[in-house]
Amino acid sequence: MRIKNCIEMIKNLNCDALLLLNESNMHYLCDFSPSEGAVLLTKSGEGYHIVDSRYTETAQNHAKSTGLKVIEIHSKFADTLSDLCRKHAVEKIAFENETISLKAYKLYSEALGCDFIGIDDRLMRIRNVKTADEIEMMIKANEIAEKSFTELLNSVKPGRTEKELQSYFDYLMAKNGSDGLSFSTILLSGANTSLPHGVPSGRAIQNGDFVLFDFGATYKGYHSDMTRTVAVGSATEEMKELYHLVLNAQLAGIDALKSGIRCAEVYKAAYDVLESRNMGKYFRHSLGHGVGLDIHEGFSSSPNSSDIYEAGNVTSVEPGIYIPDTFGIRIEDVCIVTENGCRNISSVDKNLIIL
Repeated sequence: MRIKNCIEMIKNLNCDALLLLNESNMHYLCDFSPSEGAVLLTKSGEGYHIVDSRYTETAQNHAKSTGLKVIEIHSKFADTLSDLCRKHAVEKIAFENETISLKAYKLYSEALGCDFIGIDDRLMRIRNVKTADEIEMMIKANEIAEKSFTELLNSVKPGRTEKELQSYFDYLMAKNGSDGLSFSTILLSGANTSLPHGVPSGRAIQNGDFVLFDFGATYKGYHSDMTRTVAVGSATEEMKELYHLVLNAQLAGIDALKSGIRCAEVYKAAYDVLESRNMGKYFRHSLGHGVGLDIHEGFSSSPNSSDIYEAGNVTSVEPGIYIPDTFGIRIEDVCIVTENGCRNISSVDKNLIIL
């Protein structure tokens, strides 16, 4: 189905073939992510995965299910691609104009001698509608991350530093089956939680702190993404009230999420809850983003977004408030958009945990 969808895109662009160089786009058709390589797919259905000797065996193993023909280069990628383009009389080639480097564009456009036609976000929109097997891999990645988070909570105590716990968290995800991190784990405490994407430091956790965890595991190339905020020892009434405000904002966003609704409307559903307590000014990022082979892909749920959700999209829902030099709170789940609503694949308790 993935190759079929790409062939349809090639034909709609009135091109003869599609050239892929982006690692995630290659993974979409090849089922793994070589750090370097190329995929050439012709409008008649011939598909080639071009690799160097580091990836030949791996590519051949995956080709048993993808049907792509693996070619190991003996000189340069451009030389092999040029030969294939001549073989298939390729005159117009669709390419990834939104992700290709200028250097690569100059190299391949000159070497292949074809007219290069940009695909814009067409392939990303295809990728954003997840298949059942893709969703299962994302659920597996999420399960690994959740199991690791639950285990980590036993070690979150006064005196432990942000960096110390971050390193242990990363170890737990690897131990529990993660292929790698979705992104650099964010683990912040106290006033540092007011930094939406702060970097873990040597600060030691203290009683009365909020601790914010933003983390993700990967499984067969697919990402998970979750944020939880807990309190250590105790929480003030203000901390409790604002935590529940953020939780209610997230629940409002999840409740609004469904196929056919504008991303900006889902953002507004969550924002309005925060603004009911005059806290909207402390919400300083979008409500969510597409998740899949990339940790941020496709659409964005922001107030200025013109994107519209459709069934099969997988998105984060992550409102937060960040009060400078005081504390921050973010709660994030990943949801699958359905025709009439959404399915939340996150299961870790969202009631305020006081360790």
